[in-house]
Parts: sequence; structure tokens; C-alpha cells
Amino acid sequence: MSDTSHTALRNWLLLCCFMVLAMAVVGAVTRLTESGLSITQWKPVAGALPPLSAEHWQQEFDLYRETPEFAHKHFWMNLEDFKRIYVWEWAHRLLGRLIGIFFALPLLWFWVRRQIPAGYGWKLIGILALGGAQGFMGWYMVKSGLVDRPAVSHFRLAAHLGLAVLIFSLMWWIALDFIKRPPSPPVSRGLHYHGWAMLGLLALTMVWGAFTAGLDGGMIYNTFPKMNEHWIPPELTFNAPVWVNALHAPAAVQFVHRYLALLSAAGLLALGWRVRDFALIGMVLLQAGLGVATILSQVMIPLAALHQAGAIILLALLLRRLHALKA
Repeated sequence: MSDTSHTALRNWLLLCCFMVLAMAVVGAVTRLTESGLSITQWKPVAGALPPLSAEHWQQEFDLYRETPEFAHKHFWMNLEDFKRIYVWEWAHRLLGRLIGIFFALPLLWFWVRRQIPAGYGWKLIGILALGGAQGFMGWYMVKSGLVDRPAVSHFRLAAHLGLAVLIFSLMWWIALDFIKRPPSPPVSRGLHYHGWAMLGLLALTMVWGAFTAGLDGGMIYNTFPKMNEHWIPPELTFNAPVWVNALHAPAAVQFVHRYLALLSAAGLLALGWRVRDFALIGMVLLQAGLGVATILSQVMIPLAALHQAGAIILLALLLRRLHALKA
């Protein structure tokens, strides 16, 4: 396998990673603008085109007016208002389709030309399968908001985001295999354990971040470090077991996300210092600042979108460090 082939594979995977990152940001804006339920049908092929006539726009708006979200929240909308939210959901779905094309067609090209190194073919096919599952998961999430409540399930939202992050991580990890770097000195088993433990904790923090977003938990208790006058919000122990509230009550979910984030930040800063990874340290501090700013601003859309992007970039830097530690 030539270096040129490795470079082509690496660049293709990095491009796909960037597209997934962009899709996550567009997805965040789609959710924050309450646009995600504006398209009420799943048409994987025909849906690639937006409405192209006044009649088609009216048909889409009529379908939306039958949804719980319109009945309970957006009953004031006219057609022009609807177009403004529709375009975000359409762009999000279109980007998903483009990622599928940009992944599948080059994969076929590399396969036909026998440019995929031994052991990587099944991994790349697996990622392609996950991409197909992600399309279904997106629609499964949207369906939960079209039945009897004007919002999607926060569990399905977390699964949708989690699957996107998993796809990003797998592509990024394989791309790192094709990046030349000097050999790393031997490291202790404890450092390995530290790194992988931080990956688990960061993943858990991102899951609770998705729960917080899905429940609009960031719209309440917009103070830091306390939650108004409380260190622990009353909702955490109100009328239900703590573990139930930590999964369902918006204030309790935000509380869990906050303290998981603080633990993640402390552990990642320690890891970054141990290995002298100043890019990782800097990103931890930036992401923490974005999280606090998002809360204080009552989830201002640009800050919240940057916070979601920051989580994925932080994950990428951690994976880069773990990849280096295994070498």
C-alpha cells in the first residue's frame, strides 16, 4: 500500500469527520430554533429537494399544522414563519444524505482499486452501516414528537447524537492510523487507565448534555456556580427517586450534566498536564467557558451551537491522545 493511497484514505476520512461535525452544529441549531419537527414525513430520496412551488409549500405547512407542536406551541405561525424553520430541518437532512454519498462512493472506489489496507475493509463497511442506522434513528427521534407531545424524546435525541458521535469517533480513529508521527516513549499502565476512564466520563457527560438539551434544561437555573440560591436544586429529590429525577426532571438533569462536566474538566486537565498536551488543556478550558456562557445566556443559539461543536472537538483531541498512547 503506497503512501499516496494512505494519504487519500486519510483525507477522505477527515473530510467525512468535518462533515459530521458540521451536521452536529446544524442539528444543534435545528433543535434550538424548534425546527426539527417541521418536516413530518421521511422520504429518503424524494425529500432531498425542498418544496419548489407555492402549492408544495402549502401542502407541507398543512401537514405541519396537524402536529402537536403546531397545536400547542406554534399555532401563531403563518406560511412564511414555517419556511424559516423548515429550511433548517431540510438542511440538516440534506447534509446527512451528502455525508452518506461522500462516504459510500469513495469507499466503493477504494474497494474496487484494492486500496483499502488489510483489516480495514470490514471496519469501513461497519461505519457505512452505522450511517444507515443513523438515518433511521433520526426519523425514529422525530416520530416521537409527532404523536401526542410537542417535543421529541430526550432519550431518542441522546441516541441520535450519540450515534453521530460514535461514527465521527470511528472515522477519526481510523484516520489517525494513516497519519505518520514519531514513535511515543513507553507510558505507564496508569496513564492508559486515566485516558480511557476520561473517555468514558466525557461520553457520559455528552449524553447528559443531550438529555439537558432535549428537556430544555438549560432554560432554567441560569446562574453559575450555584443554581439560583441552591447548590443542589430541590427538583433532584422532589416527588420521585433521585435516579428518576436525574433522568427526567429538567433541573436535575442540568445539575447532573454540570457536575459530570466539572469532573470531566478536572480529569482531562490532569491528563493533559501529565502528557503535556496543551491543545487538550486549552480545549478543556474553552469548552468549560462555553458551557458556563451557554447557561448564563439562557442558551443563546450561537453559544449553544459552539458548545456542541466544542464537545466533539474535545473528544477528537482526547482520542488523538489515546491513539498516541497505544502506539
